[in-house]
Amino acid sequence: MMATPNLEIIVDGDGHVVEDLAAIVERMPKAYQEISHRPIRDPFPPLDHLHAANLHSLPPHSFAQVGVDGWVDFLEDVGIDTTVLYTTRGLAVGKIINREWAIDVCRAYNDWIYETYMTRSPRFKAMGLIPMQEPEAAAVELRRIVTEYGMPGAMLPSTGLKAHLGSKEFDVVYAEADRLGCALGVHGGAHENFGMDDLNPYAPVHALGHPFGQMISFAGIVFNGIFDKYPNVRFGFLEAGVAWFLLCLERFDRSWETHIQWDPREEYIRLQDGESISDYIKRHMKAGRIYVGCEGDEPQLGYACRTFGNEAFFYSSDFPHEVNNEYCKEELREMLENPDMTAEDKAAVLHGNARRFYRLS
Repeated sequence: MMATPNLEIIVDGDGHVVEDLAAIVERMPKAYQEISHRPIRDPFPPLDHLHAANLHSLPPHSFAQVGVDGWVDFLEDVGIDTTVLYTTRGLAVGKIINREWAIDVCRAYNDWIYETYMTRSPRFKAMGLIPMQEPEAAAVELRRIVTEYGMPGAMLPSTGLKAHLGSKEFDVVYAEADRLGCALGVHGGAHENFGMDDLNPYAPVHALGHPFGQMISFAGIVFNGIFDKYPNVRFGFLEAGVAWFLLCLERFDRSWETHIQWDPREEYIRLQDGESISDYIKRHMKAGRIYVGCEGDEPQLGYACRTFGNEAFFYSSDFPHEVNNEYCKEELREMLENPDMTAEDKAAVLHGNARRFYRLS
């Protein structure tokens, strides 16, 4: 008889810090304080023009200025065992133009989050930032944060970079991640250049921006054979829910049937005999190479687990962005009460898959 899964354990696969920007600037080389013609208050570029000059209400205490103590209180109140922290302001890291600046701010951010959160409690893990504008330097920084700081891996911005994430210029980064056997979490946040630059109100921009970025990033990685070339890397696609993923599975199959790419240099996706694109994706899901962050109340989550397997999906709080404690508690209650999910599905989403993705003990 199969043991009942432990549904009391919760691992948050995608929380966020609110950065102490002054502390990050202090960790950058002294030239940033000594040469700059003005004080550097924020070392990151703006996410986009769509976040600003737009008035809308949010749930109470959203984007609260929580620090380490606020995060500890949240974990205790909601009942979360461990959280993996991502940046907030650094979601715009892909938009940095100056390559030296990108290198220096990523290193400073990684030093800050390690010293501030990871040394405070083993309940905090963190995904670092790497300067993808300079791929060789990104590989070096990835090695540093994984081997010296014990980070599970690094975040990749789904938007902002000049090339998509399946581009050959990033092979050096993926080769290092493959050697390290670490995780790479693709995360959105900047919603420019998707054809919505003059769209208002903001709600549809937020609704579409995250999945648009993930679909493009996922397509670049899948069809350029990154999973085949670097089998030891685990890729996560975060904060866009599961519906975009289901759309890709359906659309990729149909388009490949009618538009099979000529590949004389054998650089693209390598399908097994009789395998469809969705079969290929499911194979890599079951092998532990593809993960998708999800919220607790998503209506398609049960269908996704039932149809494609429960190995890929993991719970993400997104705290303290558009949520508060009660919002997260209600999402978790809805998942636990979801009649379309088995107990094994719920255990996988609540803690099992995040542990596998981030290699948490």
